[in-house]
Amino acid sequence: MSAKMTKSGGGSGGQVMDGSDIMELVGNEKVFSNFVDHKFEELDRDKDGKLSVKELEPAVADIGAALGLPAHGTSPDSDHIYTEVLNEFTHGKQDKVSKTEFKVVLSDILIGMAAGLKRDPIVILRIDGEDLLEFINSPSFEAEMMCTFSEIESADWSLHDYITKALERLTVDQGMPPSSDSWVSSNIVEPALQSCACPDHERPISQETFLEEFKKVAEGVAQRLKEQPVIVAHNENTFDGSGIKKLLSNKFELDKSLDAALIALPKDQNSKMSKEYLRIALDVMAPATGLPPYGAVDQMDKVVTEVFKMMNADDGKVVKEEEFKKIMTEILGGIMLHLEGNPISVSSNSVVHEPLSSSSTLLQPSSS
Repeated sequence: MSAKMTKSGGGSGGQVMDGSDIMELVGNEKVFSNFVDHKFEELDRDKDGKLSVKELEPAVADIGAALGLPAHGTSPDSDHIYTEVLNEFTHGKQDKVSKTEFKVVLSDILIGMAAGLKRDPIVILRIDGEDLLEFINSPSFEAEMMCTFSEIESADWSLHDYITKALERLTVDQGMPPSSDSWVSSNIVEPALQSCACPDHERPISQETFLEEFKKVAEGVAQRLKEQPVIVAHNENTFDGSGIKKLLSNKFELDKSLDAALIALPKDQNSKMSKEYLRIALDVMAPATGLPPYGAVDQMDKVVTEVFKMMNADDGKVVKEEEFKKIMTEILGGIMLHLEGNPISVSSNSVVHEPLSSSSTLLQPSSS
């Protein structure tokens, strides 16, 4: 995280979400009990004192959103995580859930989320055009935009295409919210492009033309951000295998994590387990290993898929519990070695369209 990100004033100053408020909530028995009472009552539509699977779905959706997962039903890779969260509440059955059960599971999930935020804090940035103007007027502006121009150069593109693509390349460090967001595109980027009315230059577009017209549009974007500041939730993370290394070096913690991952997985009459559950076990162990849930980070998904393929872990064979643990440990070791040699750095920027509390949507009462 750059110093610019965490400054208290100016365009990018922001509040840091590090999970401490969630821990404070869960740690205060009286406050947490009141919170659970309120949330339970909100979810218990038929007022029978228990939550059905249907009534639990909004809470599961909020948990998925707080974990950064795509909406349920949009990605098969991450949908099983929603199923696992729901199973945590229902213990894999269709039975209704009592308030006591709901409180215990919600507490465990929130503590896990808090641990994740402590490890990878989210910074809430208010982007109001100041940093973008600062970038436009900086000595590095021309050189950086010339570099961008050469990277995206295409003989078929119009000036409008070039400017749109170049805006997509700007980051929150440079004072630009993600232009891929539909609200930002329609309320900030498109009006700025229209007001500058990019002339229809002959193609290919020259560097000089691009730079001159891009600067005008970027200034228009900065002006619109001044009028309508955009709130962005920003997160940076590097997966370098250190979390796995720490776990593998502590046999007690490793065994404890493996046992916790396996306890909810189906076993046959001979206490054997199918290797098809290895991915689920890896997801359950994610907080202890410093890994994201499967489906959350594309680059990490590729590493996991590669390691599974290398170890023949997707053959669906049934193995004894100890063999399952051994394979799981080998998978973790394979992922660790890959990340040590090729760390993966990711940053995510999500536009916040609703007033954000200091925790997550999960901790907010619904509007219904």
